[in-house]
Amino acid sequence: MPRIARRAFLATPLAGPAVAQPSPAPGPRRRMALSVAQCAANRATATAQNARHPYYLPDRTTRIAYNALVRLDRGMTPQPELATDWAPVDDSQRLWRVTLREGVRFHDGRAMTVEDVVASFAYHRRHNPAAAAIIRVEPVDAQTLRFHLDAPDAEFPQLLADHLNVVMPAAPIESIGLSGIGSGPFMLSAVTPNRVALYDRNRDYWVPGRPLLDHIELSNTEGQQERALAALRSGEFDLVLGVEPRAAGAMARDQDWAVENGGGGRQYLIQLPKAPGSPFEDRRVRQALALAVNREAIVGQAYGEGLGWVGNDSPVLPSDAAFLARPGATNRLEYLAQARALLAAAGHSRGIDLGTLYWTPQSPALPRYLQVLREGAREAGLGITLEQRPLAEEPRMRIGDNDLTQRRFHRFAAAVVEPQHAGAALGLLRAEAPEAGHWHGPAQQAYAALHGRARREADAARRLDMYRDMQRILHQEVPALLPAGGLTCAVRRRHVQGFEYHPQPGALRFDEVWRG
Repeated sequence: MPRIARRAFLATPLAGPAVAQPSPAPGPRRRMALSVAQCAANRATATAQNARHPYYLPDRTTRIAYNALVRLDRGMTPQPELATDWAPVDDSQRLWRVTLREGVRFHDGRAMTVEDVVASFAYHRRHNPAAAAIIRVEPVDAQTLRFHLDAPDAEFPQLLADHLNVVMPAAPIESIGLSGIGSGPFMLSAVTPNRVALYDRNRDYWVPGRPLLDHIELSNTEGQQERALAALRSGEFDLVLGVEPRAAGAMARDQDWAVENGGGGRQYLIQLPKAPGSPFEDRRVRQALALAVNREAIVGQAYGEGLGWVGNDSPVLPSDAAFLARPGATNRLEYLAQARALLAAAGHSRGIDLGTLYWTPQSPALPRYLQVLREGAREAGLGITLEQRPLAEEPRMRIGDNDLTQRRFHRFAAAVVEPQHAGAALGLLRAEAPEAGHWHGPAQQAYAALHGRARREADAARRLDMYRDMQRILHQEVPALLPAGGLTCAVRRRHVQGFEYHPQPGALRFDEVWRG
C-alpha cells in the first residue's frame, strides 16, 4: 500500500490553487473580540457551578485561561510554560525536579507558588488518568518541586503538558478550579454552560507584550459543523476549530478562507475483544482483517486526498519520528489473497462473521470510514454488521461493563484516539488498557516489557528503537485495528493573523493571534 512519507505528511497543504495572501497590517494590534467556534466534543457536561473549571470548558481550549507546567510544540517536543526547566533527580527516572517560572500571577493578582502546583496535582491525580502515575508532589523551596512517580518515565515532561494538568490557585480539592481563575493569556468573564465562554485580555500575562487581542468569544458547536461553517461564511465566526478534513478541503478551494492543519489528528481504533469464543482470539483472524481493510480507500473516501494518512495499527502519528509503516504486499489483490489464506488456515475457508461493530457519531467522517472498512473486509470473506449508538454511550462502549471474573468483555467498537507522543500512544495497547481488548500471551508480555524499558531509557535514540520494535509486534499481533487517520483542521477568515494549529489543539493559547 502506498504511504504518505513523514516529511510530506508534515508539509501537506490543504489549499487548492495558490492564492495571493493579502498584505498584513503594519504590525499586530489589538481589536475587539475574535469569535471562535470549537467543533470537538467534551463528554463532561458543564453546569452553572462548574462551567469555569478547566475540565468542563469546551474541549481542548483549556489554555486560553490556564497554563500547564509544560507545553508541547508542533513537533510534540516539550517546551517551558509555567516550568522553566525539569530533570530526573537520579537514573531511576521515578523522581523529577521541576523549577517554576518566577513572576507569574493568577488573574486575581495572586503570585503563583509551589503550593498552587501541589494542590492542583492533588486534584489531577484523582480526576485525570494522565496524572495517575504521580504518587505525590513535594515542595523543595519557593521555586522548586519534586514529582514522585509510581514507575520510571523518561518522558515525564510530556505528561506535564496534558491539557487538563493545568495549574490552579490552591483551594480545597472539592472547590479548586471552580473560580475559573488561571494564569493564561485571557481571563474568563462569562460562561453559558456547554455553549459559550467569553474571555478578556489578561493585562498581567507573564509573556511580555501578549496577548494581542482584547476579547475572545468561544462557542461550543459540537455536532454542528455545518452551522459553524455557515456562520463563518456569514461573518458570525472568525475561526472554526476541529473541522472534519473533507469539509476543510472544500473550504480551501475558496480564496476567502485559509485552512490550517496541525500536522496530526484523530484516528479511530477498532477494539477487537479477545473474549472466550470470540473470533478475535485467533491471531490469524485479526491479521486477515488487518490485510483485508482497504486503508487507502478509507483515506480517500472518508477524508480526501492529502487530508489523511494510512494507519499502521498503532496509535502513533505519522508526524512522529517513531512511526513505522506496516510492511505489506504490492497491490490490493495480494493483500486479499494473503487474508483468505490466513482465514483458511484458521478453519474459515468460506469466510466468517465477525459480528456487530458498534459506533457513535463522533465525526462526520466516521460513517463513510466504517462503510469502506466493512466493504474491504467483505471482499476477503469477513462479515461485519454496523450499528450506530447514541453519542452519549461512547465512554461505556469504549470501556464497557468489563469484568473478567463475571465473563464480561469489551465490545467490538470504534473509539477515538487523540494525538499523543509515541510513548503515551503505545501505552494505550498495554494489556490493562481497554483498547487492547484483553490481549494476552508471550507477544503481549514482550510488548509490555519493551514499553517498560523504554520508559526507563534516558537515551532518546535507543528509546525510539524500542518504540519501533513495539510497532513491529503490533503489526504481527493486531490487538486493535487502526487503519487510517484524518488531519486536525481549522478554517479561518484571512484577517485572522498569527494562528497556527497544533496536533494537540489543547496546546492553543491564542496569545499570538491578532486581526489584520
